[in-house]
Amino acid sequence: MRVLLVEDEERLADLVKGGLAGEGFAVDVAHDGRDGLWMATENTYDVIVLDVMLPRMNGYAVCAKLREAGDWTPIMMLTAKDGIYDEAEALDNGADDYLAKPFSYVVLLARLRALVRRGGRERPVSITVGDLVIDPAALKCRRGEVEIGLTPKEFAVLHALARRSGEVVSKGELLAQAWDFSYDGDPNIVEVYISALRRKIDTPFGRTTLMTVRGAGYRLEAA
Repeated sequence: MRVLLVEDEERLADLVKGGLAGEGFAVDVAHDGRDGLWMATENTYDVIVLDVMLPRMNGYAVCAKLREAGDWTPIMMLTAKDGIYDEAEALDNGADDYLAKPFSYVVLLARLRALVRRGGRERPVSITVGDLVIDPAALKCRRGEVEIGLTPKEFAVLHALARRSGEVVSKGELLAQAWDFSYDGDPNIVEVYISALRRKIDTPFGRTTLMTVRGAGYRLEAA
């Protein structure tokens, strides 16, 4: 899952990004409201974590502008404030949830997964491709009744393919979805994860569902 974190406290942003990355999230970070709004409009995210007290444009305004533009990406707002009126203002501006600082990372993670789970009609609880079932909120995958153990990054690549099952997804699109915005390593890393996925979701089951489309990308399809 891809997350946009808009937080001006750089130490906190680094800690949250590191924790979420360890759980398999691809995390982009902005440190002020205007940059956050630009990134949210230029990229596609599964969820946005948005601080209220931001330089250049506060979180309430960022949230309101996204909603006015018809962007209904789930938004979790963070603030040092904890008054009921601040919470009401966040929700009135279109936020989906609200968490006051200091917060428990475990609670943040659980609530982000809940937001993704109920984030809209285009984000069902699970994605089914033939007998392959992917649960984005629980980070679980199974073929029929057999659960398949995946690393967080393997799951991120599979999730990106499953969301567009039957379509060709380019290597660049997979990098954009499963790695963060600043990744500048070898793009052939995608091939490594595709091979690992085939060994886990196809080979043990005698299937060929993860296809390479030469010169174009990869396609996940029902067996």
